[in-house]
Amino acid sequence: MAFRPLHDRILVRRIEADEKTAGGIIIPDTAKEKPQEGEVIAVGPGARDESGKLVELDVKVGDRILFGKWSGTEIKLEGEDLLIMKESDVMGVIDHSVAFKKAA
Repeated sequence: MAFRPLHDRILVRRIEADEKTAGGIIIPDTAKEKPQEGEVIAVGPGARDESGKLVELDVKVGDRILFGKWSGTEIKLEGEDLLIMKESDVMGVIDHSVAFKKAA
């Protein structure tokens, strides 16, 4: 089944955090917080401005994003837990190529 978000909404798959701390302590499921990082898997066509012109979204499919802890609406689609949220709930896009260049 294909899913296409409407307007300025996006469909996001949460990216799970590591189950171990840096010191090697395993974190049980009950103590974990929901991840605030995800991958965009579908985007809507965009929102309309005051004049009716379509304004495309800044995020695209495949982007890794950060979002607020309570952002979006949780849904289950084909047995997978996903989030639908507005683009305005996204705090930023993670660009791994820039992070790697600075570390080198």
